[in-house]
Amino acid sequence: MQPVKIGLMGLGTVGGGTATVLIRNCEEIARRVGRKLEVVHAAARDIADQTILDASKVKLSDDASSVVNDPDVDIVVELIGGYSPAKELVLRAIENGKHVVTANKALIAMHGAEIFKAAEEKGVIVAYEAAVAGGIPIIKAIREGLAANKIEWLAGIINGTGNFILTEMRDKGRDFDDVLKEAQALGYAEADPTFDVEGIDAAHKLTILASLSFGIPLQFDKTFTEGISKVTREDVNFAEELGYRIKHLGIARRTDKGIEMRVHPTLIPEKRLIANVDGVMNAVLVNADAVGSTLYYGAGAGAEPTASAVVADLVDVARAMDIDVKDRVAMLGFQPASLQDTPVVTADEFETAYYVRMLADDRPGVLADVTRIFADNEISIEAVIQKEPVEGQTRVCLIMITSLIVEKNMSKALSAIEALDSIEGDVVKIRLEHLG
Repeated sequence: MQPVKIGLMGLGTVGGGTATVLIRNCEEIARRVGRKLEVVHAAARDIADQTILDASKVKLSDDASSVVNDPDVDIVVELIGGYSPAKELVLRAIENGKHVVTANKALIAMHGAEIFKAAEEKGVIVAYEAAVAGGIPIIKAIREGLAANKIEWLAGIINGTGNFILTEMRDKGRDFDDVLKEAQALGYAEADPTFDVEGIDAAHKLTILASLSFGIPLQFDKTFTEGISKVTREDVNFAEELGYRIKHLGIARRTDKGIEMRVHPTLIPEKRLIANVDGVMNAVLVNADAVGSTLYYGAGAGAEPTASAVVADLVDVARAMDIDVKDRVAMLGFQPASLQDTPVVTADEFETAYYVRMLADDRPGVLADVTRIFADNEISIEAVIQKEPVEGQTRVCLIMITSLIVEKNMSKALSAIEALDSIEGDVVKIRLEHLG
């Protein structure tokens, strides 16, 4: 059979890794597909500097549009990243009747609905396994492996930079700013780390996972996002003392009120496997009605781990490109007409437990005032730590763990507590999930 002809847009870390894996494992891949996957055209900003592809066999260009317009290309691989020109190039490729593979989570989270609709109309496939959790095949697992199940919730460490920072803070007692500088020096974080540390990158990925899990439209604008820049080493240590670890989690949950989609620092019991995922590694825990809980762990970034997912998508597309459209796996796992507009729960209706820390006067009655306010707002306290006052100071640190509570009640209680003369400054709150 004729080879499947691949056009690559982007030869950076992931693009170079993809080319390397395709070349190194070409025979093994051909055995799986039944024909070869062959790169015939590639574009990159600094194409003259690339050393992986053989210029005598592959068209090389610094113009990505030449790839999507090349009549010889069957599948376009978009590894440019960002919103534009990636969106325009992908839509042009679809219009030209080409299948698309992308690792671009921002593109899918923000513009996936438009892209998938265009692909459906042209009868082509858009595959995006590498967009979430690098080399972990989590999209395939949810879309196909768990297709018999009604998924109840998922929780994921889906940004390696944030996980590295929190791991270093816990293991070495370092401050956030100090570890962030090291993460940038190591290449884990960008010069502008906002997408990583403020949860935007994770929110892009969670938006995709929630759509796949619950059969709802992609709705990035409704995903609640909170970063880790305000997490202190004191909170990390206190959490450890109470038997928890702080992770930057993406959580999607089916509730009676609708679907919760939220990214935020979270205390997790240290006995949970996901609480012990450290460094730059990723993990996703999925709870479903038939199978129970399953955990998916692995490298969430890097040249070849991400290339593993890109090439797996290429294999899937090559297998399916000659299959009738109605017999293919739906791009979001559910038939497009069956996606449901289930309400997305707003932040004030989230239900979770909390870790709360405050600085209080060291005198009788203060703790009673605080517990009374919690009780008035139907909040039960499950654990309390009162630290010894530092010599010469008249205030002590109070740490509490609460039961499950609706967020608006917690916000009301904390406003009342902060108004007490006996409490100094803002009260710190971090959500807590047992993941049982």
